[in-house]
Amino acid sequence: MSTAVQQVLPAPLTSTSDLLPLFDGTTRLYISYICPFAQRAWITRNYKGLQDEVKLVPLDLSNRPAWYKEKVYPENKVPSLEHNGKVLGESLDLIKYIDANFEGPSLVPTDPAKEEFGEQLISDVDTFTKDVYSAFKGDPIPQASPAFDYLEKALGKFDDGPFFLGQFSWGGCCLYTIC
Repeated sequence: MSTAVQQVLPAPLTSTSDLLPLFDGTTRLYISYICPFAQRAWITRNYKGLQDEVKLVPLDLSNRPAWYKEKVYPENKVPSLEHNGKVLGESLDLIKYIDANFEGPSLVPTDPAKEEFGEQLISDVDTFTKDVYSAFKGDPIPQASPAFDYLEKALGKFDDGPFFLGQFSWGGCCLYTIC
């Protein structure tokens, strides 16, 4: 029998939320639960087992605290990571940063061919995302088909596991959240 672990997620901060004690040595990952880009960094945090080390700080994007832009991340986007006295952003950069700077299982395959293909997946993810989302504005099946054909081919490139690159990796973190 399988047992699931239920994590109690904090309520999103809003415009009425008090300012957090910033740069106090706490590592914070600012996200929105519904943002697929923030989910990339959140998945990375969880995969590496950093739930106790990296505090999750969800924001209500339709009513976010003004102090977030003023004091934390001037770009006013999620995700962002407060770590070692600085704030970093951009989901693809955060996946790599979290993987390289924290303990836990690596998201980078040890096989050089898989690592190289993973880099290619990451470099293509923004194009894929744009193509899929823009297809929803027109006729989605013919417009999105080439993007999903690309994914199907990528999934089949390595047949030693159920994930992109055969194992759970940063390539998958980028793509699973938008599919």
